[in-house]
Order: sequence, then C-alpha cells, then structure tokens
Amino acid sequence: MARRPTIEQLARESGVSVATVDRVLNRRLPVRAETAQRVYEAALRIGFHAAGLIGQRLHEEQPELRLGFLLLKTDQQFYGPFAQDIASAVAASQEFRASCKIDFISSQDPAEAVSRLEAMAAHCDAVAMVAPEHPALTAAVERQKERGVPVFALLSDFAPAVRQAYVGVHNGKVGRTAAWMIARSARPGKVALFVGSHRFHGHELREIGFRAFFREEAPDFTVLDTIVNLETHELTHEAMLDLYRRHADLAGVYVAGGGSGGLVTALREMDPARRPVAVCNELTADRRAALAEKLLTMVIATPRDMICRELVPLMAEALKPGGSAPAQIFLPFDIYLPESI
Repeated sequence: MARRPTIEQLARESGVSVATVDRVLNRRLPVRAETAQRVYEAALRIGFHAAGLIGQRLHEEQPELRLGFLLLKTDQQFYGPFAQDIASAVAASQEFRASCKIDFISSQDPAEAVSRLEAMAAHCDAVAMVAPEHPALTAAVERQKERGVPVFALLSDFAPAVRQAYVGVHNGKVGRTAAWMIARSARPGKVALFVGSHRFHGHELREIGFRAFFREEAPDFTVLDTIVNLETHELTHEAMLDLYRRHADLAGVYVAGGGSGGLVTALREMDPARRPVAVCNELTADRRAALAEKLLTMVIATPRDMICRELVPLMAEALKPGGSAPAQIFLPFDIYLPESI
C-alpha cells in the first residue's frame, strides 16, 4: 500500500520549509496569502491528506466580497432559475468568499433601473444587471465607477463606455440564427418579429441580425414592421392572432425577447396547415412542451450555467488591486429542436 504524502514531501513540492508548512497547517504564525495558496495547490497535486482543511482555512481567511445582481421580473420562468444559478455559482467559489444579493427590476422604466442600481451599489462591492440602454443609466454606472463599484452588463449590453464588461451571448448571431431557421423551414412570405423594447441593446442587435440575414440571404421573404410587446404574454398573444388574421401568407415569426408564452398560446389557436414557422428564446417548461408538440420549430437558449461560471470570477477579479476584465465576453448559445429535447 502506498504511503500517504508527508509534510516533508509537501514542503519540497511547495518550495517552502517544513516550518512554513506547519504554520499553514496549524495557524501558528501568519503566512503570506501567496505562500499559503502555493502550499494548498501543492497539497492538491500530491494528494496530501489535509488538503481540504488547508483549502477551507484559506477560504475562511479571505475577505468577503459583496456581489449584487439585478435581474428582470418579466419572465419568472427564466429569471427565477437564473437567480438560483447565480446564487449557486457564488456559493461554490473556492478562490474567494462572497455574499450574494439578488433583486428584480419590475419594469422597463430606466428610472427604476437607476434607482435599483444605486440602492444595491450602496451595499455591494460590484453589481451585474440586466437593463435597457439609456443615458440616465449610463450616468448612474459612471457614478458607481467613480465610487469604485464596477458594474457589469448581463445578457444585454448598456453603458459600453463606462461599464466594466458585458457577459452574454452574441445577440447579432442569435438574430441571424433565428432568421436562418425560418428561411430554411418556410416558403417565402411575410415574417413577423417581436422585441421587448428597442431600449434593450440585445433585442436591437437581434433585430439587426434578423433583418440583415433576410436582406442578404433570403430576399424573397418580407420582414414586417417590428412589434414591441413589452415582454408580456398578453400583448404577444393578441398581436400574433391579429397578424395571422391579416396576413394569409404569414410564413414565420421570431420573438426576440420575453413574452413567448403568448406566442405559444396563439399558435395553438391557429389552423395547423397555416401555422407559421416559430422561433423564440429560452427553454422553459411551456416552450419544451411546445417543441414536443411541434408548435415551435426552434428555441435559442442562453447558457445560464456557463454565464454564471464566467461572470462571478470576473466580478471578483475586477475588485482586486489593478484587476480588470475583458470588455466583452461572448458565450455560445444553445439550440433546441423538436427532435433534440
């Protein structure tokens, strides 16, 4: 049977003295954080029996970061689980200690986004939020930057000159992907597009990508005027049925933001022979069911877990002396089809 690694072996692997290893293990005297981290990493490499204890003590001795997150409340089927993913990512971090405060913005009013940001930033070291692009919000982000509180744009970019970083998918590619599916699955005709608000930079980019694809690659289709649904199911449902009644050649529809539940209920009320090819975002329970029924042709989903794994360490890094983050972090989105769920 192989013998357990000894303190002497750990000292050699760490490049420090046995006495230093003893101080790390037993907290006899202070040890520089960098040295203790080196001992911990060496303990993991050689399988030292007390590696877990060293890691726990390092974690306990780290300063606690206060991280704040502001999400939207318009689609609880998405943002509720997203909040849980964020909390799990913060709790699971082994490189730093952090507390997590999550709140929801109830409307698309920029004034509410500003007030919620200022309230949260007063009690947090860094904030990540989903919000519309607006001059008032840009000014608020700049004020937090001057106070030393970095603000991250999440899912939809805003305040690009002053925010710390954007973390999310490439929304222009999302829009082009939705258009590609409709163009490949439907006969030429009219195509409808819904956005939550033109103030959301992410929705604006999806619209640009969507229209650009049809203009460049499928000119036989006609993209109708964009409909703003305020990310509500009711508006989407009513507008979708109105389009269905007015356009006999309605070939496709893409809901680029929230409100897709209204699309699904409208599709169920249509003649199956005349249903347009339908694409929306986020694989919630009702959209999974709609894919299974083949009411929806494709769902483009945000990789929530991956975003959380990228975002939380970036926030911690930005709080280190001299810390920084890339200006934009683009993560690959997921695609779900009726045959892949």
